[in-house]
Amino acid sequence: MTQAPTPTADTVRRLVRSLLKEGTEGTAGPDVRPVREGDEHTWWVGARHVLRLAPDRESSLRRRRELRLRDLLRRHVPVAVPTSVAHGDWAPGLAYTLDTLLPGGTADEHDVSAVGEDDLAGLLTGLRAVPARHAETLGVPRTAPRSLEALRRMAVHAAERLAAADEFDAARLHQLTPPGAAQLTAQPGTAVLTHHGLTGEHVVVSADGRVRGVLDWTEAALGDPAEDIAGLAVAVGSPAAVRAATLAGYGARPCLRGLWLARCDTVIHLTDHLEGRRGGSPTLLRTQMRRAWEPILLERVTDLKEEETEP
Repeated sequence: MTQAPTPTADTVRRLVRSLLKEGTEGTAGPDVRPVREGDEHTWWVGARHVLRLAPDRESSLRRRRELRLRDLLRRHVPVAVPTSVAHGDWAPGLAYTLDTLLPGGTADEHDVSAVGEDDLAGLLTGLRAVPARHAETLGVPRTAPRSLEALRRMAVHAAERLAAADEFDAARLHQLTPPGAAQLTAQPGTAVLTHHGLTGEHVVVSADGRVRGVLDWTEAALGDPAEDIAGLAVAVGSPAAVRAATLAGYGARPCLRGLWLARCDTVIHLTDHLEGRRGGSPTLLRTQMRRAWEPILLERVTDLKEEETEP
C-alpha cells in the first residue's frame, strides 16, 4: 500500500494560493500555520480560513459526506456550521476542504451563558428534527448504542488506578450501580442524527457566552441522542448539558444516560493517558473529567418508569 504524503507548509501554501488567488509566483503567499502542534492536516490560513486535509481515503469519504450534510443541517439547526469556499483533492484520492472561520472562541475558552444553553437546546432540537431518511441518503451511518454497563465496569477499574495515583475518588463511581446502568439502557426507536464527536473545541462560543456554531461533522451518525448530551457534558459541564437537553424535550433517562456516558468516558480517557495509551493534554483531560462530574439536581437513577417516552 502506498503511504500517503505528508503535507508541509509549502504544500499548503501552494494549494491555498491557487484557491484564493492570493500572492503571485515568487511571493511568500498567505500566512499558514498548523492549528495545533504535531497535526500537519489542519491549518489556519490567514485570519479568515481553515484548511483541513484528509490523511487517508476513509477520512476523505467522511469529509465529502460532511460537505453534503452541512447543507442539510442549515435547514434545521439554529447555530452556524462551517461554509466551504473550496474543496477537492490535495493528493490523489485525498480530500481537502477550505472553510471560512466561524467568529468566536471555543467552549474551552469561554463559558456558555444561560442564553447559550438555549442555543444548545436549539441544536439538539434541530438534530432530532432532521429526517433520518435524508441523512441516510447522504451516507450518514447508523451506530448501535453503547453498553453503559460494559463502560461502567471499565470505568470502575480505571477509577481504581486513578485513585492509586491520587487523581480521583473511586467511590464516586459507586453512584452508578449495575441495576442503575440497566435502567439507563438506550430505548428502542430513539435514534436521531447526532454530531457524535462534541468536544469543547468543536463548540464555537462568543465572549458573551452565546453558542455561535458547531464544527467538524465528520463523525455524524444516526444513533443514541445521549452521546451528544455526553459530549456537551464534557464540553460545557454537566449542569449546562442537562439543562439544554431538558429544554430540548429530553427526559430523565437520556439525560442521566448522557451524564454517565461522559463520566465513565472521562475517567477511562485520563487513565489511558496517564498509562501511555492515549495522547492529548493531561490538563484538558482533567478539565473534561471535572466538567463531566459537576453535580446536577437529578443525580440518582430512581423512578424511571418503563413506559416513559420522549416527546
